[in-house]
Amino acid sequence: MLNQKEMNSITQVDEFAEILAAARRMQQDWLEYGVNYVHLYVEDADGDWLETWDNDAILGDSLLDSIKEFLVSNDDVAVKIRQNLKDQPLFDLAVDLEECLRISREDEKTSAVRDILVRRLHVCDIDLLELANRLLEKLF
Repeated sequence: MLNQKEMNSITQVDEFAEILAAARRMQQDWLEYGVNYVHLYVEDADGDWLETWDNDAILGDSLLDSIKEFLVSNDDVAVKIRQNLKDQPLFDLAVDLEECLRISREDEKTSAVRDILVRRLHVCDIDLLELANRLLEKLF
């Protein structure tokens, strides 16, 4: 029992040392590169992430809720999706679609929705690109 406590404290000290070393590297990068050090740590530092920061919180639950409501509706697109859905929960499809709808570029959004439909639907005689476009029209 005592040996396990010693091992836990050693592990905690090691984790703290790693965190402290990372913080020191960040501080050194700040001193070396100035404000531009952020480009080393943030992938999209020049993007509009700061301006759109609050949009995710506002859209968060309401977007997923509206997607779920649409997927269980009697709309012809929703019915076609439900009829061809593989043995997977409708909720999982809604979560995947929500992620796609957050993509800003329209062409990337359409191809992401089409890719999800390929993975989640039984593909037979369905034109998935057309279905993806119709789905995006209905959701927006």
